[in-house]
Amino acid sequence: MLALTVLLVPIVGIMTVVTPFLMRRGEVFAVTVPDAAARDPYLRGLKLRYALIMGAITAALTAAGAFGSFTGNAGVALAVLCVGTLLICGVSYGLMLYFRAKVQAYKKERGWHAAAQESVAVVGDAPVPHAVSLKWDLLYLPVLAVTLAIGVAGYAQMPDLIPQHMNFQGEVTEYMEKTPLTVLAPVLIVAFMAACMVFSHWTILRSKKPSNPNAPATSALAYGMFARAQSILLVAGGLALSLLGPVMELAFIGVIGLAQAGVFVVALALVMVVGSLAISLVYGQGGARVFARMSASDKLLADDDEHWKLGVFYFNPNDSSLFLPERFGIGWTMNWARPAVWAIMAGGFLLTVAFVVGVMTIM
Repeated sequence: MLALTVLLVPIVGIMTVVTPFLMRRGEVFAVTVPDAAARDPYLRGLKLRYALIMGAITAALTAAGAFGSFTGNAGVALAVLCVGTLLICGVSYGLMLYFRAKVQAYKKERGWHAAAQESVAVVGDAPVPHAVSLKWDLLYLPVLAVTLAIGVAGYAQMPDLIPQHMNFQGEVTEYMEKTPLTVLAPVLIVAFMAACMVFSHWTILRSKKPSNPNAPATSALAYGMFARAQSILLVAGGLALSLLGPVMELAFIGVIGLAQAGVFVVALALVMVVGSLAISLVYGQGGARVFARMSASDKLLADDDEHWKLGVFYFNPNDSSLFLPERFGIGWTMNWARPAVWAIMAGGFLLTVAFVVGVMTIM
């Protein structure tokens, strides 16, 4: 399990390395530029410098993690996993801000500005791909039912002290006492996980659908394909991760060991992360790579840089959209100028607190 865990670091690192090359051509380090500027030598050089720096950091951390894994030094491996992952994310964002400032200066120097804010809408009979229906999330209900059924049926076989935590050497370090509420812990975990996945799925469905005024139909098709692929991965990956519930119940009963359950969880997480990376490489952010060779305009048709604070926080009170694709990174973000977004965040925070308190009370 130690080796599997350490693999998360290079995967996260690779994602940051390729991020600048997965964005839409008209967005370079969260700055709006003409589509044709994607081939600009200076901008391509900035992307390459970013990739080389992040690649070097990822390689160093991967080597440290591999050393800890192969020598059995759990402390080193755990430090690489926790500190290394945070370091990769932090440095990635810091570099993005650094290169964003350079792109902003270069944009001003070149005189790139939008004479008017052009927007388009795709109409017609041709169907555009879209995210799969929320009805697929009903499949979480059978998983919840099976999780509860296994716990209830196997309660009598559970030991009085149930292993709860183990170190990387396979030694159990914490136990919990068996109570009738014990069987509810895995159910709560699956329910919370399902709620997070369903919310993410709903976000994709409700997201603003960006389009390129230079190629409205093509860009709408590309985004639709990207959203559909991401929603399928979300549903399939979420359902796979929800199997943690039955696995936990079986571990409580003693049918499988705690170490086996841990390997199962880490392996599923890796599959989810690798799947996300694969979709990103194939489609690009918002479908940017689907039709990478479509015609590019040398004019700036729309510019909303003023609404993107620090490159990643969208704040536009005149935009009714609650969700939209990220400017730098893969996935979706929120329009922080909408009161509904803050209400959603408050609700999510309260739900998370209730979940943590509930699980800690049971376990």
